[in-house]
Amino acid sequence: MSTINCSGNLIDLSTPRVMGIVNATPDSFYDGGKLKSDAAILKQVDQMLRDGAAFIDVGGYSSRPDGTHISVEEELQRVIPVIDLIKKSFEGVVLSCDSFRESVIASALQHGIDIVNDISAGKLDSKILETVGKASVPYIMMHMRGTPQTMKSLTNYDNLLIQMNSYFAERIATARAAGIKDIIIDPGFGFAKTTAQNFQLLKQMELLKSQDVPILAGVSRKSMIYKTLGTNASKALNGTSALHMLCLQNGASILRVHDVKEAVEVIQLFQAIQEN
Repeated sequence: MSTINCSGNLIDLSTPRVMGIVNATPDSFYDGGKLKSDAAILKQVDQMLRDGAAFIDVGGYSSRPDGTHISVEEELQRVIPVIDLIKKSFEGVVLSCDSFRESVIASALQHGIDIVNDISAGKLDSKILETVGKASVPYIMMHMRGTPQTMKSLTNYDNLLIQMNSYFAERIATARAAGIKDIIIDPGFGFAKTTAQNFQLLKQMELLKSQDVPILAGVSRKSMIYKTLGTNASKALNGTSALHMLCLQNGASILRVHDVKEAVEVIQLFQAIQEN
């Protein structure tokens, strides 16, 4: 059984789960700047939980390509009040913090987060691994190269999936050495990958199952969808649902999404296929 321990709450990932995205940023590619008040945040989280989200992921640093670099202080000012608000308002909510900075994660852990989501797998701030290990919380590590500001130019691979498996093997070993028990890998769709590489990755994602840890897939409303369809992020929900089914078929245990209800429905249909 594939379970992760979130602050004593054992969550079984043998049934795929949904992680709802809460962006405390003004410039995220789809919903940046939408949540301008506590009421707006609470309304969104409440709806996500009602729709079946198992996790809520809060981020204050926009990691989209060419995203604006901000200070640690500004990131803390964005995420900590949101974490406090959600924790205070929703009993038992399982909260993840999306940050690659140790100081932000250390503060977020003091404020009660249950999962750490690091786009850099500890490569941008190596101290983060020790902090997560001491906190005994699950750790989501993503594949990327460079930084959000430089990753678009770092898309040359000899063999994408072989290199990704090598990357994860090394990062998982380093995380285990730091005392991290529950590890989830995120292939990093759109991070140092071209649109064609994203689709290759989706097609071959099952090869990452050799790492023997749960896989989180984040394709929700990304440019690989809307550029292929000749539309924009706001009109990419149907395309997102189509790719979510492929993510599940190719081994994803967690879907990280903007639209929880629709993702939960995809999982229900996937489960019906599996059971028959």
